[in-house]
Amino acid sequence: MKLASVQRVVGALVAWSSLMMLPPALVSWLYDDGVTSLFGLSAAVLVLLGGLIYLPVRRASRDLRLRDGFLIVVACWLSLALVGAIPFLLLEDPSLSYVDAFFESMSGLTTTGATIITRIDDLPRGILFYRQQLQWLGGMGIIVLAVAILPMLRVGGMQLYRAETPGPLKDTKLTPRITETAKALWLIYLGITITCALCYWLGGMRMFDAVGHAFSTVAIGGFSTHDQSFAFYNNPTLEMIAVVFMLLAGMNFALHFSAWRKASAQPYFSDPELRAYGLMALIFALLATLVLILDGVYDNSFSAARFALFQVVSALTTTGFTSTEFSGWPAPLPLLLIALAFIGGCAGSTAGGIKVIRVMLLFRHAVREIRRLIHPHAVLPVKFGGQKAAPSVLEAVMGFFFLFIASTVLMTLLLHATGLDLLTAFSAVAACITNLGPGLGEVSGNYAVLNDSAKLVLSMAMLAGRLEIYTLLVLLTPTFWKD
Repeated sequence: MKLASVQRVVGALVAWSSLMMLPPALVSWLYDDGVTSLFGLSAAVLVLLGGLIYLPVRRASRDLRLRDGFLIVVACWLSLALVGAIPFLLLEDPSLSYVDAFFESMSGLTTTGATIITRIDDLPRGILFYRQQLQWLGGMGIIVLAVAILPMLRVGGMQLYRAETPGPLKDTKLTPRITETAKALWLIYLGITITCALCYWLGGMRMFDAVGHAFSTVAIGGFSTHDQSFAFYNNPTLEMIAVVFMLLAGMNFALHFSAWRKASAQPYFSDPELRAYGLMALIFALLATLVLILDGVYDNSFSAARFALFQVVSALTTTGFTSTEFSGWPAPLPLLLIALAFIGGCAGSTAGGIKVIRVMLLFRHAVREIRRLIHPHAVLPVKFGGQKAAPSVLEAVMGFFFLFIASTVLMTLLLHATGLDLLTAFSAVAACITNLGPGLGEVSGNYAVLNDSAKLVLSMAMLAGRLEIYTLLVLLTPTFWKD
């Protein structure tokens, strides 16, 4: 294990992360909200801390092994969450403990959207912008991680995707080098964000809110500049704009890349995962609408369809925006939304959850096993996109599913042990490990009611869900640390 090389990467990243303090500092200065110096101090601390970590090992070898890659990914995300908490910690009103600041920072970077801050509307503009920016940067980090880095570690959704999908996405890389891939993805991500912000602005948002909500929409984060999220606007036009861009962000960014490179929509139409993703959004939106109409929750069918569509898409993409208090809906629907978050969006997107492609493979594998009971000697391959799924891929998917569910159960029991009721404990863990954000029970509003132990458990749940479980859990095995 080349720990010095890992330390070198982490130190450089911490030092460079000081640059992310400049945009909110500029916003704070423009609005004269009194927290400009807070970001200047944070930047200075990051440069100093990064230098202290980097300089002692600056001449360490740059040759890294596969095992080092796992440690670098986890260390970088954890380090950014730890240092990203500094502006929240320095804030005077509200005054936050380090655990609270770390929870908020982790929630932002992992695009979870769970918050411990109340009275969000009263926060300084600089801090509001910083929260939204954290999610936007985290979302881009997720894209590069899922499309360019995790496949090299053989745990990412894109590895499964390329292994099972015919056509243009079967390339071993989207472009010859990871840097070129990352650059192309940045341009696509930025372009979608700018378009989303303009649409929000034209739809009636102030420019500050439009940019902030575009950041969290495209990142599928869920942070808002208002306590009431989209319910603050009560505007169907803005809600439909959000639905469109949440769906776009929940798609595989490799599809956006291929469509952009080919100047054609053909990659979208030929993708089986995308078809299943769209079909699920439609079916569950119709189901939720029907339940709301039959239960008479809203005065008319339009309102029922409007709120049902928004919340279903928000849950399926694990964004976590709310346009109404869905925790008060008829009993099956809040749990249905949590279940949708477990499915999540497409592989290679900013969405959390298990991912649609894995759910499809699990379903087809289960159907195959049922058929085997009837025809024990038949050869029944599991196919995806017209091609046979390799046994190693199916084993990886089943292993991932087991670890995802087992982690959820274990963390639910840990939270229950802190004194929370089972509904609150389960929904909080589910909302964090799927990177959804809003929960049920005591955390239906925010997570401020939880004690420090519960917040730390949930912070690890966010990180585990964001890093595809395997990447984090492999570090806990004794074998990993043996030479």
